[in-house]
Amino acid sequence: MKIAILGTRGIPNHYGGFEQFAEYLSIGLAQRGHDVTVYNGHTHPYQEPEFQGVKIKHIYDPENKVGTAGQFIYDMLCILDTRKNDFDIILQLGYTSSSVFFDLHPKKSIVVTNMDGLEWKRTKYSLKVQKFLQWAESLATKKSDFLISDSIGIQNYLKNKYNKKSVYIPYGSYVVNSFDESTCKEYGVEKYNYDMLIARLEPENSIEIILDGVACSSVKRKFLVIGKHETRYGEYLKDKFKNETNIIFVGGVYNQSKLDDLRCFSNIYFHGHTVGGTNPSLLEAMGSKALICANKNEFNSAILGDDALYFHSIKEVKNVIETMKKDDYSEYIKNNIKKIKELYEWDTIINQYEVFLFKCIKNNQRYL
Repeated sequence: MKIAILGTRGIPNHYGGFEQFAEYLSIGLAQRGHDVTVYNGHTHPYQEPEFQGVKIKHIYDPENKVGTAGQFIYDMLCILDTRKNDFDIILQLGYTSSSVFFDLHPKKSIVVTNMDGLEWKRTKYSLKVQKFLQWAESLATKKSDFLISDSIGIQNYLKNKYNKKSVYIPYGSYVVNSFDESTCKEYGVEKYNYDMLIARLEPENSIEIILDGVACSSVKRKFLVIGKHETRYGEYLKDKFKNETNIIFVGGVYNQSKLDDLRCFSNIYFHGHTVGGTNPSLLEAMGSKALICANKNEFNSAILGDDALYFHSIKEVKNVIETMKKDDYSEYIKNNIKKIKELYEWDTIINQYEVFLFKCIKNNQRYL
């Protein structure tokens, strides 16, 4: 197959979940002999024309100059560029700034959209933007040739709201088998004597609730907040918790092995995501032998089941911090490792994508 992957800032990953997904999927498909192109923004740190067998297309991205509007320009330019190639499949990751340009896709290519989470529920957006995102979501469901859901919750949502079938394929992950304790020293923490979270610092990721719980706890273990904090909300959080010396805003960390080490040697790993999808960082935490305390919602509980601690409130976070120890939950960790091996390993996910994309070409009609 000749495949284009659109909708990310590019690979190798320097940003987030979709970028990491695009990196693993594109490399995996290329290793299976497929001709794979990933579209990168022109400011991406990696400027070579190929990455581990994957072709890279560098497309002008003015987001740094004009803000959010730049995402729309970038997505439009990516889509227009696909018209110069004979792609069998265009895999569109997300829809927020691309679905308005769906009619620009080349007619001979099959457009498959991974619908991501419920973007319009993100509290950082104004009511006007949320309504636009709902409209963009509806366009993607109507105009895509095929749909992929990365969680059962999203699959049910698309069926109930739009009467659209989608194929469920989650994100992939891996089981980490070796860890380096020296990473703890590098980040100023002691093995099993700190707690942490990894997330974009946005309200829907429950950052403030978690940190409020940490702040009011009588236990003052160090707490690492890993995620880019040079944002308006990040500055707000840093100011609010500036007197909590045990709360450390680390910033973004993109070295995967260091992230795996920190998850493994933490006491409790908090996962506060609320707006849907199979979140890559959650799967990584499972594969890194972390004890997870997650926001209680259908997306997280569908993956973790009974093998996690959960929270809704500041009081519940406080209670977890004060009373829970990783040593007491080895069975949770063992069960989550088993889930990764059986359900979420990258080879399994890449195989599912390969089979489904072949099926799309074989049917070549909008039957979903």
